Amino acid sequence: MKKHVLLAAMAFAMSAHVVTAQPEKSAAVATPPAPAKPADSAKSAAKPAGKSATPAIATDMKPIAAQTQAALWASRVLGRYHYSPVPLDDAMSAKIFDKYFEGLDSEKLYFVQADLDSFGALRTKMDDAINNEDLNAPFSIYNMYQKRFGERMAYARSLLKGNFDFSTEETMQLDREKAAWAKSEDEIHDLWRKRVKNDWLRLKLAGKDDKSIRETLDKRYENYVNRIGKLNNEDVFQMFMNAYATAIEPHTNYLGPRSADNFDIAMRLSLEGIGCVLQSRDDYTIIREVVPGSPAEKSGKLKVGDRIVGVAQGNAPFTDVLGWRLDDVVALVRGEKGTTVRLDVIPGDGGVDAKHVSVSMVRNKISMEEQAAKKSIIKVKENGVERRIGVIALPTFYQDFEGRRKGEKDFRSATRDVERILVELKKDKVDNVLIDLRNNGGGSLTEAVELTGLFIDKGPVVMQRTAEGRVEVESDVKAGLAWDGPMGVLINRGSASASEIFAAAIQDYGRGIVIGEPSFGKGTVQTLIDLDRFAPGEKARYGELKMTIAQFFRINGGTTQLRGVTPDIKLPVMTDLDSFGESSYDNALPWVAIKPANYMPAGDLKELVAPLQQRHEARIAKDKDFQFLQEDIAEVLKLRKENVISLNETIRRKERDTQDARSKLREARLGGTSATPDEPASGPGSKEKRAEAPDPTKAKKSVVAVRGTPRQDDGLQADERNLQSELAAEKAAKDAKDVMLQEAANILADEVGMLKTDTRMASRVMPYMVVAPAGSAVSANVK
Repeated sequence: MKKHVLLAAMAFAMSAHVVTAQPEKSAAVATPPAPAKPADSAKSAAKPAGKSATPAIATDMKPIAAQTQAALWASRVLGRYHYSPVPLDDAMSAKIFDKYFEGLDSEKLYFVQADLDSFGALRTKMDDAINNEDLNAPFSIYNMYQKRFGERMAYARSLLKGNFDFSTEETMQLDREKAAWAKSEDEIHDLWRKRVKNDWLRLKLAGKDDKSIRETLDKRYENYVNRIGKLNNEDVFQMFMNAYATAIEPHTNYLGPRSADNFDIAMRLSLEGIGCVLQSRDDYTIIREVVPGSPAEKSGKLKVGDRIVGVAQGNAPFTDVLGWRLDDVVALVRGEKGTTVRLDVIPGDGGVDAKHVSVSMVRNKISMEEQAAKKSIIKVKENGVERRIGVIALPTFYQDFEGRRKGEKDFRSATRDVERILVELKKDKVDNVLIDLRNNGGGSLTEAVELTGLFIDKGPVVMQRTAEGRVEVESDVKAGLAWDGPMGVLINRGSASASEIFAAAIQDYGRGIVIGEPSFGKGTVQTLIDLDRFAPGEKARYGELKMTIAQFFRINGGTTQLRGVTPDIKLPVMTDLDSFGESSYDNALPWVAIKPANYMPAGDLKELVAPLQQRHEARIAKDKDFQFLQEDIAEVLKLRKENVISLNETIRRKERDTQDARSKLREARLGGTSATPDEPASGPGSKEKRAEAPDPTKAKKSVVAVRGTPRQDDGLQADERNLQSELAAEKAAKDAKDVMLQEAANILADEVGMLKTDTRMASRVMPYMVVAPAGSAVSANVK
């Protein structure tokens, strides 16, 4: 069955049961990123952490026959069936060459210009490498990259033996994506001196002493080397093929065999295994989460923080997995339902020499509920009247393609889950429904159409235009509505593709209010093509192509391509629109329009928008949480725009003190602490006034954290923090007050009030809806 998918211009996340420990980006600076996202791997062992010398990196990676064949088949498919095919010639070769170098070294921290010049002869040979089934050229480039990576890390570690002068006036560029390549070794050494100096300063500002800083950074840089040392030729091949695919168009990608498997898991929201979320920390595979109801939980022997050091199938001997890359460990732990797996575990509450525990479990089907649709109800009170807003958060438009193809009655789908939730919300007597699509990067086209059908009666939802110019209309063919009351859609810049189809259709039908910031702007349709079909019977796996085959259009004739969906009521923009979104790609398809579809709007909400906008603006002008969030957004965007950070300790400490003072002032305004805004920050040279936690019984009002507010920089990366404290911080961030969601609920509550108090207006804007008397819930007919 052909699997049409619409995905945002973001890299695929690994399955929810695979959590990689990659360096994070902080508000202060983007630390050196892991060089690549693993796709597949041979079993490799990392060197024990803590050695003084930088581990050696192999620089002799070579392609295998299956990869050269996969590249050739992919080029033939892309050249013939892509929506906007580009000949694989010398001009395309130059684009691949540039994309490949940018993909390997996006921040331009490893190569120097002379390295690119040394490979200049290959600039027009990338097409020949594919057509002649000889990929030694791109692999030789990668081998040079590994060599340079090792050299930069060795230099970074050597700097830790000395000291830095933090009294000098110098700055560091935060984002080097658009910078020129370093012209010499001296220039790139200076770039790394500043990066190491900044890493040191961040830790120093967090209160760490010199000895602790040296140990932390030395281990960090060694871990970078260990990570790149675990990459193999499958990773290199995937990076090169993605350079080729994205040189054609941003949303065309190559998925290696393991990446393809993980994509299928993400779409069906299930896998077969034991139900543990795993993470790499140093040489260990750590249990980060135990899924409720899973074999892991039922065993009663596994808990968060436990270290897996061995895996065995059935009664076979244990395989030592110490130092393995995460996805290789996961591949051993996963397996068919009903089979047995044994784990050799070091309990997390003991040291590395603690007694091992052997845990045997029978694998089962694991549902990834964290990525499924979820409901909540927000109560909004105004003038003594309570409005109940039902919220459905949908992270992705998922569907179990295989289950649907086989005709399974209970196959998983986003539409089925949302329809079930709507029935529950009707019983909960909600007044309005909000579909939260923030950061929903897309998914199944079928789900986008069918989900829209829950809120409209029969009619077209989206149009597709193929490369041949043929226009196809995708329609909701199911009579009736699952919810005929008022509704809204909450979007942000991370809402893409299928999310944009849904939001645009709801907007074009006049069915609901769209709230938020402009969406991503991805108006293309992809299909997955299994390259194994071109080599039937062979054992080698060639991977899959996610290839753009059509462009989609709103039923009003326009497209979301480049421009996205413009909300009816705009909330503060939290992202840099110039650097994130379809318009940030230099080879994105242009915006165009076609003849509108034949459809009948369900309503016309324009009359509601202006008064709702006025109430929204009046409310946020008095909302301290909203104002605080706007201040934080402005500060982050200012930092991004300036793109530099000071390496002077006095300046940085002053900035930190200002942030602390602002935080204390906010807490004081909310009555949660007695701290004064001019109290100095903790750290060297300041008085420590945080030894004792304030007595919560004496606080006038508990302080509620605001979601989106940056956490105070501690200079650490995720895998360097204590696991328990990191999980607690993540939970606190998740539980923090969601200002944007609350305001969206306020807007929908205003809408309900307006409709119930002005029935004549309600009949004009929503003629299909029967408005219930004031104080009662709106009725809804269920399909």
